[in-house]
Amino acid sequence: MLISVIIPTFNRASYLPKAVESVISQTYKKWELIIVDDCSTDDSYFSVLPFMKDKRISYYTLKRDSGSFGVSYARNFGIGKSRGEFLAFLDSDDYWLPEKLEKQLDFMVKNCADICQTEEFWLRKGKIVNPRKIHKKISGNIFEKSLLLCIVSPSAVMIKKSVFNEVGCFDENMPACEDYDLWLRASLWFEFGLLPEKLIVKRGGHDNQLSATPALDKYRIYSLLKIMKECNLSDENKDKLVKVLKEKIRIYLNGCFKRGKKEEIIYYSEILKAL
Repeated sequence: MLISVIIPTFNRASYLPKAVESVISQTYKKWELIIVDDCSTDDSYFSVLPFMKDKRISYYTLKRDSGSFGVSYARNFGIGKSRGEFLAFLDSDDYWLPEKLEKQLDFMVKNCADICQTEEFWLRKGKIVNPRKIHKKISGNIFEKSLLLCIVSPSAVMIKKSVFNEVGCFDENMPACEDYDLWLRASLWFEFGLLPEKLIVKRGGHDNQLSATPALDKYRIYSLLKIMKECNLSDENKDKLVKVLKEKIRIYLNGCFKRGKKEEIIYYSEILKAL
């Protein structure tokens, strides 16, 4: 079975080679690698040029007059180019251990899983750190716990391509928390498998990480409002969503009051009243 690996990247010349090398080093060999360069202005392409002799690797360079298209667009572009029945995402600042694809595919086939993630190592400024309890990964129905924050790491996921026919792709209107949004939508349709082995390394603590984007709850609120409006939620799931949504709006409003953001105060206060 062909696995399509998608790496979106933006100005990660110092990290990208390690990510690509970790794909090439996989014990499972039937893969294609789709690198989507989202308007980088550094030497990202040249940093991986030595690997391009491998015919399984494709490098696409997106271009626009200013700025980048965003990680959602880049991942969706990669999905559109993919040929595999299974897809695996890898952020360009992360990397995999050699048996990641082999063990994860075996797990998915044996368990008839549509979506699966693995455990992970967290590397911050060169040092291994332990995730907090709130980041603990679970399997099965993850909807309720995923309302609070994203507990699914894109670099740890393997997913059947057919899943996107049911839930749609990454929301290109979201500059951050796009993974939170997708996994929440997917959790309404599918259970999530968990392979309890640390098979990826997440590198953090460097500049321009999306997880460091200010006011992330603003994007989570957008996602929750959209899901409430567009998805056919059960009464139980709607109650759970509204409870979390109210709390996130209250927290975000506190920040707006401190910063004197009058228009946002009016906007979110009206939403809160209507819930």
